Amino acid sequence: MRTLHKLPFWCPKHATGMDRLLNTFRIRSSLVRECLAECLGVYIMILFGCGSVAQVTTSENSNGHYLSINLGFALGTTFGVYVSRGVSGAHLNPAVSLSLCFLGRHPWTRLPFYVLFQILGAFMAAATVALQYYDAIQFYSGGHLTVSGPKATAGIFSTYPADYLSLWGGIMDQVVGTAALMVCILALGDTRNSPAPAGLQPVLVGAVVLVIGVSMGSNSGYALNPARDIGPRLFTYIAGWGDEVFRAGRSWWWVPLVATCAGALVGTLIYELLIEVHHPEKGLISESSAQGQATENRQAVELHPEKNNPKDGLDGTLM
Repeated sequence: MRTLHKLPFWCPKHATGMDRLLNTFRIRSSLVRECLAECLGVYIMILFGCGSVAQVTTSENSNGHYLSINLGFALGTTFGVYVSRGVSGAHLNPAVSLSLCFLGRHPWTRLPFYVLFQILGAFMAAATVALQYYDAIQFYSGGHLTVSGPKATAGIFSTYPADYLSLWGGIMDQVVGTAALMVCILALGDTRNSPAPAGLQPVLVGAVVLVIGVSMGSNSGYALNPARDIGPRLFTYIAGWGDEVFRAGRSWWWVPLVATCAGALVGTLIYELLIEVHHPEKGLISESSAQGQATENRQAVELHPEKNNPKDGLDGTLM
């Protein structure tokens, strides 16, 4: 029996027909691969997140409740991170990408491409949810796609403020929520603090989204992510809900774009100033440890000079 060698599928010498077919689609550009990973990661996140909202809304809370929505976005984020983190780092959020650029951990030149594909992923996910729940949405709304009112369905896809929420209150809501998200993300990845085990990081990022949802979600739906909001909003604009998606909530649409980016930068600054900047540098740690060890050795020699006798095989130097 001939042994089949498991070699990379792009190796033409041992490739099967299917491998050769797949190899024709292999992308060499690292930037394109990263952008596609971001697109798919966001797609997964919004597919499960907005899908959970669609199920709760169209079933009128008979097939889920507010906690179901929080779990949908939390687990959607978890699996979105798992899908893309090995390729792009799984930003899945323009505000996160922007903050990492400010920290010097991500190239500024790649920021526009990441943002574009993150929005594209959210747009396509919203289209998928609308297609999957088309009949349910039509039945629930009586065939009228509305943004406000008792049978509004635009909120399935994007965030809108509660009736009581002022514009300033909405801005603060998004700044605080996104700042909290960024602080936790930086903490989970800080190798000099107490980082999460590599395989559990996506789960814990999802847990952060969950706890923000259950504690800060009632004001405006905790967008926390410009792409998560503007991508589905653009879809609803062209899919029949009309320009009211930009006029509703006193023209709310720009708040999840601007306030979330500001919040991410605030959270980054808070973590850097209160935690990360105070970590001892590795070089200083090593130097301090070496000096401490030398002091202990000298004290040992002074207390026990007989142990430094050349005839015992020691050369008299401890450094």
